[in-house]
Amino acid sequence: MIDRSFPLDKLTTGQMALVHRISGPPDEVRRLEEFGIRSGTRVEMFRRGNPCILRTGGNKVCLRTNEVLRVMVERLL
Repeated sequence: MIDRSFPLDKLTTGQMALVHRISGPPDEVRRLEEFGIRSGTRVEMFRRGNPCILRTGGNKVCLRTNEVLRVMVERLL
């Protein structure tokens, strides 16, 4: 099986992806899950940068780039 996931920050503006996995400190992972960002969630990169803005489930979520937290996604066609 080929792993096609890559870091969230590699998405370009307007690209959509599914969250594949989130790794990092449990409290940071739980915080993202509270915002609705978890494995299987569809996200769209609204604005790249630091912080980036994601659109998910009709909401926009602002995330800072954090080296201890890795959000891996799979691009949607």
